[in-house]
Amino acid sequence: MKLFKGLLLSVFLFWSSFAHAGQGYSLVNPPQPTESGKKIEVLEFFYYGCPHCYHLQRYLDPWLKKLPKDVEFRYVPTIFNDDWMRLARTYYALDIMGLEPKLHGAVYDAVQNRNIDLGDKATLLDWAAKQGIDRAKLANAYDSFTAQTNVNKSKQMTRSYGIMGTPSLVVDGKYLTSPELMNSLPGTITELDKLIQMARADRARH
Repeated sequence: MKLFKGLLLSVFLFWSSFAHAGQGYSLVNPPQPTESGKKIEVLEFFYYGCPHCYHLQRYLDPWLKKLPKDVEFRYVPTIFNDDWMRLARTYYALDIMGLEPKLHGAVYDAVQNRNIDLGDKATLLDWAAKQGIDRAKLANAYDSFTAQTNVNKSKQMTRSYGIMGTPSLVVDGKYLTSPELMNSLPGTITELDKLIQMARADRARH
């Protein structure tokens, strides 16, 4: 985990060099297709092992409770290397079972505060059993073709969106912001609202 956090720090320092002065977002180049239909799509590229993602969640949770009706939000586990695939699979296993909304915060707490390696299947199943989750069903979800397919998709999206650090928030496939670009956690949410307004205006023109 310390190695992962060290990698994150170096990635953040590299990424910060691309920030435009006075601008809290960058453009995704090329823009990526969305999956939200008529709704504005907001993606958070995150990693359970990322302390910045963990701290942003406290601001993201109340924001999500007030999500505008024309906005659709989705988490995307970020995958920079094969080690990161482990916690991505954990996310998708819980998502397949419909448990991700309930346990998203608990996974962060276990990884960030309790140093529990939930990227390890056996450790995950032991932890999940203590949460009252059926071990066998979770194991099946973890090993499923669907989980593997979603992990592969996350890996591809990390590349195609040009993600260079976590957390990164992408609005409608074209606008990207982050705490690194804003140098502020609450400011990231404010910028996110601004980018949604920009995306809304873009859609109104087309």
